[in-house]
Amino acid sequence: MDLEKHPQQPVVPAEPTGIRASDADRDRIADILREAMAEGRLTAEEHAERVDAVYRAKTIGELEPLVRDLPAPGGASRSIAEPGTYGHQSPTGPAQNLVAIFSSSTRKGRWRVGGRTNAFALFGSVEIDLTEALFGQRLTVINATAIFGSVEIKVPENISLRGSGTGVFGNFEVATLESADPEAPVVVVNGYSVFGSVEAKPKRGKFIADLQDRLRKYL
Repeated sequence: MDLEKHPQQPVVPAEPTGIRASDADRDRIADILREAMAEGRLTAEEHAERVDAVYRAKTIGELEPLVRDLPAPGGASRSIAEPGTYGHQSPTGPAQNLVAIFSSSTRKGRWRVGGRTNAFALFGSVEIDLTEALFGQRLTVINATAIFGSVEIKVPENISLRGSGTGVFGNFEVATLESADPEAPVVVVNGYSVFGSVEAKPKRGKFIADLQDRLRKYL
């Protein structure tokens, strides 16, 4: 009789759920949530709450409940793999996170760009300025999400800029660039906006000088 009164205790093992979550774990959950909203399984408000929880989560146990009531389609990995048509694999390693919730977040000036950056704006704005940044790798992927907010990305005119995304009652715009230099950095912007905007475009008059020498220096 006591077992029937407490059936929930053995359901979730304590050890696996206590493992620290990686950036790849968070990205995987965020992709599942994005597809669930696109399919109408989550409202924009529910999605915003869960994505906020995703990037605040520190363990696997905190991530699992966020998608427990959702199917796990193959689309989660597919949405990340689509940029592979550009001839690159998604970069590995820790991601840089820029989050603006009822606030603003800006990254500009002289800074070293990582392989992956997650930008999330909820009733706020995120600005990413790469015109003076140092690229330590050829491929840089930026995952941008704007919900009742905006994400603005500025790049130099002599790199390659590509991307794919969706605007739901909002704007998702990537001004495609193809550098004449085959060794130039490539920035790929993925994501979506809901009642918001995601824009990626070159900043006129801004160039990276000596692309090949600079890239060799930091590889």
